[in-house]
Amino acid sequence: MVASPRDVASIAPSSRVLLRRLSSLACVRSAKFIVELGPGTGGTTRALLNQMQPSARLLGVEIMEAFVKQLHQISDRRLDVVHGSAVDVLTHAACLGGTAPDVIISGIPFSTMSWNDGRSLVSAIHDSLAPGGTFIAYQLRNRVHGLAGDLFGKPQTSFVFWNLPPLWIYQWNKPLIERRTEAIEGPHASGHGRARGRKSHPAASAQQ
Repeated sequence: MVASPRDVASIAPSSRVLLRRLSSLACVRSAKFIVELGPGTGGTTRALLNQMQPSARLLGVEIMEAFVKQLHQISDRRLDVVHGSAVDVLTHAACLGGTAPDVIISGIPFSTMSWNDGRSLVSAIHDSLAPGGTFIAYQLRNRVHGLAGDLFGKPQTSFVFWNLPPLWIYQWNKPLIERRTEAIEGPHASGHGRARGRKSHPAASAQQ
C-alpha cells in the first residue's frame, strides 16, 4: 500500500462520517444501478449496500487483485465485482446487462493523474452515466473540478472534516441535454492545492 501511494486515495480507511455522508445521498438511496470505481477493501461498498434499495445493483470496478479478492468476500446478491480498469467503465457496465448506471461514485485520486488520463476517465464516466445520472467524487484536492466542469457543469460540494485526510465531496448531475464548453485548465484545476471554500492512472484504486 505505502509502496504505491499513487494507486490509492488514502492509506487510512474512510471514516464513518464520510461513509454515512456518501451512502445517505438521495441519489444513492433511489438508484437502481450504481457503479463504484476503485472500491478498495470495501468500506464504501458495504455502506452503499446498506442504503441501496433491495432490487438495486452495485458494480465494483477494482484494478488491484488483492482488493478484488477481499471484495468477493462480501456476501450480497446485489454486488458484482470486476477486476479491471476504471477507464473501461462503459464496457464493464454494459456487460452487466446493458442498463446505464444512475450513479457512479469514485474515490480514485484524480490529483495524481496526468491531465489527459484524468480527462479520459471523466469522459468515460460521463459516457457511461444515464441522462440525469449522478457522478460523485470524494477527493483531497480539487483537480477533478477542472477535469469535469465542461462535461458536467458546476458541482455541488461539501467538506468532510472528520476523515483522515479530510475530503471534499463533489456531486454532478449529467445534463439531460448535452452542452460542452472548453475544459478548465491552469493552477486552480491542477490539483496542486486543496479546494478552497464550498464549491496514477485511471486504473488506480481507492482504499476505503
